[in-house]
Amino acid sequence: MIRAGITGNIGSGKSFVCNIFKNNGIPVFYSDEETKLLYLVPKIRDIIIEHFGEETYFENGSLNKKIMSYLLFKNKDALKFIEDLLYPALNQRFDEWCNAQNAKLVLFESAILFEKHYDSFFDTVIFVSANEQTRIKRVMKRDNCSEDQVRTRMALQQDETLKIMKSDYVIYNNEDIDITGKVKEIIRNIITDFHLQ
Repeated sequence: MIRAGITGNIGSGKSFVCNIFKNNGIPVFYSDEETKLLYLVPKIRDIIIEHFGEETYFENGSLNKKIMSYLLFKNKDALKFIEDLLYPALNQRFDEWCNAQNAKLVLFESAILFEKHYDSFFDTVIFVSANEQTRIKRVMKRDNCSEDQVRTRMALQQDETLKIMKSDYVIYNNEDIDITGKVKEIIRNIITDFHLQ
């Protein structure tokens, strides 16, 4: 089984591209969604409450995202604690998920693949790119926010040029491009490159 990482900066249309891979028979593991679920695992929840206090969760057991975001953005030690707690569990979930797939190729979707040096864990990496104006327009529409707010968020991410250089395949997801055709081409190339036939 070939494990491919797929990533892209904010507004690149990464989720849209992942859906096209899924529609072409390639299973996709969504790391952000899985991470949200990990916060609800009783053992993990207990460790977080013990470390940060009961205000990190509501009485119904759901995560207080506002409090947690505040703690993590304010304190690098807090962020490291959470990453050290969640990432091994996320890796285990991904391994278990892979074992349950009947596929020669699977995708691991993550917005922070390069920032957290996850790229080295995969056989190949796919980067989804889009021009700046397209990305800004998409995020403003999706999140109902201003251009300045989008640019602030974009400034926190690594430069696309560096990520493109580190990637094996790049999908330019601008509005005038046949993305389905490009995805099919990448699937064919991976099958050929890794002798999966």
